[in-house]
Parts: sequence; structure tokens; C-alpha cells
Amino acid sequence: MSYFVIIRGPLGVGKSTIAKKLTKFLNAEYVDIDKILRKNNLDKVRPDAKCIPAENFIKADNLVLLGLKDKIHKGKIVIFDACFYHRKHIEDIIRKLPYRHFIFTLKAPVEVCIERDRKRKGKYGTSAVKAVHSLVSKFDYGIVIDTNNKTPDETLQEIKKHLPDKALSNK
Repeated sequence: MSYFVIIRGPLGVGKSTIAKKLTKFLNAEYVDIDKILRKNNLDKVRPDAKCIPAENFIKADNLVLLGLKDKIHKGKIVIFDACFYHRKHIEDIIRKLPYRHFIFTLKAPVEVCIERDRKRKGKYGTSAVKAVHSLVSKFDYGIVIDTNNKTPDETLQEIKKHLPDKALSNK
């Protein structure tokens, strides 16, 4: 069964941990949008802006979506991991990948995200966490899951409940 999953939310909410666990569980293709941005020098914030412009995310999408479209067409599940703080970015992927999809917005209080960020290797810092939390929190998209007081495995179980049974029946 072909589909893709978008895992979105603020820094420190647990997106990458959850997306990687889900990728492994479903034997899916993992796409780290932030890594694509960095690799292609698209992760820059203009001096007159508060965040990376939507156009840069769309440029990053264009670098990988054609190959992913072919993989989904052949039955591979794809998991996207990013903050997705631009609605336009989400809608661009949906438009360019005309397949069944599931979008999950992960949430936690900003204080929880700051604490989680402090504990990780590649810290972004309090100001970055607050800024991205504010941007992501401007809108919800898809299924909203509160990760506060949940382990990554508990969050993963909640996500699995919303995915097609056929994909999960062999797992």
C-alpha cells in the first residue's frame, strides 16, 4: 500500500525520534528535510525574515520529490521529518505527490521542547526553540498528538492507530 507520512512539529518535540522509529517499523524511506536544506545551502534566514522562507523548502522538495514519487508508485512508504512551519510547504508536497498521505502534528509545551533540546547532542538553543515553536504553533495540520508526558514509543503507538491496517498487519 503506497502512501507517505509527514511528521511535523517544533524543535525538541520528538519528530526525528518518532519519524526514524516509524521508518524502521514500516521499512519505509526516511526524508530529513532539514538535512536537504543544509546540504543545498537553503537553510538560511534572510536578514528581513524570522525564518527560512517557504520557497527554500519548496526548492528542497524539488530536489527529492521526483525520486520519491517513483518509490511511492512502486509501493514504498515515505516518511517526511521537518518542522513544516509553512502551510505552503505541506500543500506543495501533497500536490506533487498525489498519493494517500497522513500528517501528524506533534505538540508539547515550549518549556518541554527547550528541556529536550538541552539534552540532545546538536542543541539549537532556547531562542531557536522558542522561535520555531511559535511558528509551528500558528496552525495545526492533520492529526494532532500531544507528546508531553509520553515516551517516543507511546507516541509511535498513537500514530500507528491512524495508519492503514494492511501496512501494520505484517509488523
